[in-house]
Amino acid sequence: MTGISRDTDTQPHTEIILEAGRTERQYWRDLWRYRELFFILAWRDVAVRYKQTVVGVLWAVLRPLLTMIVFTVVFGKLAKLPSQGDTPYALMVFAAMLPWQFFSASLTSCSESLVGNAGLISKVYFPRITIPAAGVMVNGVDMCISFSLLLLLMLCYSFLPPPQIICVIPLILLAGLLALGAGLLLCSLNVAYRDFRHIVPFITQFGLYVSPVGFSSGIIPEKWQALYACNPMVGVIDGFRWAVLGSIPFPAFSLSVSMIICAALLWMGIRYFRSTEKTFADVI
Repeated sequence: MTGISRDTDTQPHTEIILEAGRTERQYWRDLWRYRELFFILAWRDVAVRYKQTVVGVLWAVLRPLLTMIVFTVVFGKLAKLPSQGDTPYALMVFAAMLPWQFFSASLTSCSESLVGNAGLISKVYFPRITIPAAGVMVNGVDMCISFSLLLLLMLCYSFLPPPQIICVIPLILLAGLLALGAGLLLCSLNVAYRDFRHIVPFITQFGLYVSPVGFSSGIIPEKWQALYACNPMVGVIDGFRWAVLGSIPFPAFSLSVSMIICAALLWMGIRYFRSTEKTFADVI
């Protein structure tokens, strides 16, 4: 019987390198690798939202339209609040409803996303931040539908959009990032403390009335303008009106405040989310 010798020097070697900070960078690389899951979750939520519904896609049109009618009657007809420039009051309100409803719906989706996907979180590994981020993307579908109605209303009023209408894209992105930053904080807290789900409806309802949705920011006294701009949606809504209607000057100050607050919320939201993410599967 002939023996077979094996030269161990020719075998491949596996080398393990431990590098400080590698885990954090690997997390964001995993986020890119799992990008298909992000789109799958988003499409699933869109399908679930409109499956077996009577009104279906029309709900994305009826909700801002009915709210516009109520606000126009209450603030424009009864309270006699002024519009902005020569813009019809209904158009001014509807132009503000779109970014606000996108923000409030995205905030609600983000805050409930982890609890709503408890089974997925407890079974499979993937970057958990994918779930709340997909919740923001879903509401972009409703935003596109409602924006089409806005263009139709502008046509009915013979109101031509200004050249800067292209700026609605970064403004909607800013509203989505604001919702994501705050939503990351709220969804992380909601995993450990379920009563936080009752706070979000209050935030969105209260924010609707302190944001310039049913009225113009011009009615706020000059001495309170700086404080009022601390509401990050003021800059987004006024910027949206400037981009779509062109009836107000560019809101440079309030929009700058909105971007600063957005950056702070994103930083705090991601930091807190990452610090608690490892406990989600056990707590949820």
